[in-house]
Amino acid sequence: MRWPIPADLPALLADRPVLATDRRGKYLLLRFEHGVQIVHLGMSGSLRRVSMDEAPRKHDHVDWVFDHAILRLHDPRRFGAVLWHPAATGPVEAHPLLAGLGIEPFDPRFDGKWLHDHFRGKRVAIKQALLAGHAVVGVGNIYASESLFRAGIDPRLPAGKVSRPRCDRLAEAVRATLADALASGGSTLRDYVGATGEPGAYFAIHAAVYERAGQPCRICGSPIRRIVQGQRATYFCPHCQKR
Repeated sequence: MRWPIPADLPALLADRPVLATDRRGKYLLLRFEHGVQIVHLGMSGSLRRVSMDEAPRKHDHVDWVFDHAILRLHDPRRFGAVLWHPAATGPVEAHPLLAGLGIEPFDPRFDGKWLHDHFRGKRVAIKQALLAGHAVVGVGNIYASESLFRAGIDPRLPAGKVSRPRCDRLAEAVRATLADALASGGSTLRDYVGATGEPGAYFAIHAAVYERAGQPCRICGSPIRRIVQGQRATYFCPHCQKR
C-alpha cells in the first residue's frame, strides 16, 4: 500500500464497534470510540462486502470481519491506504492528510467568491489549482476538464487571473458536473466494481471533452485538444474556452 498498514491494527479494532462512517474528500472514515480508521482507495481500489467463506484473491489486502460478512479491500495498484488516527491525538480533521483539504463542493459555502478568494495571487494554471484540492475537494482530472469546458475557461489560464464572474460560472459548473457524474454512477477506471461486485458506470463516455482529442466539439465543431499539465492529461476546446 502507499504507506505501511499498522501492524497492531487487528489488536486495536478487535471486538470494537464501528460507531459511524463518513468521508472527507476521498478519505473514508470509520469512527470508533478510541480513534478513526482512515481509508483511501487510491486509483483502482475497492471495498466489497463478501461472504464469510469467500477466499481472498490476488491484490486483496485488508479484511474487516463482522458477525455475518467481511468488508474486503482490493487494490491492484497499491495506491490506497489504511491508517489509524488515535482519539488521544485530537480530531481526525487535524490529521496531516486531511488538514489541508479544501471545502466540499456541495457545501453551501462553496461558490464563486470562495474560489476567487482562494485563487487570488496564484500563478499556477487553473486546471492544476482545481486538482490540488486546497480550494475545493472532489474535482479530479476528468471533472476538472469537464468543469472548465462548461465554464468556458482555458485550462492554462493562471488561477489568479480568473475573474469573479468566471469563478461564479466555474463553481456552478463544478457542481453540475459532479451532480451528473453521481447520477451516472461516478467516473473511474473501466474495471471498477461497486461494493457488491457490480460494474461501475464510466462517466467519460458522456464527457464533452475528456478523452475526445481530435473529435469535434459538441458546441462549435472545433477539434478537441489534448495537452499535459502536471503529468495529467487535459482536454479542452480551444474555441469555446477562452484565456
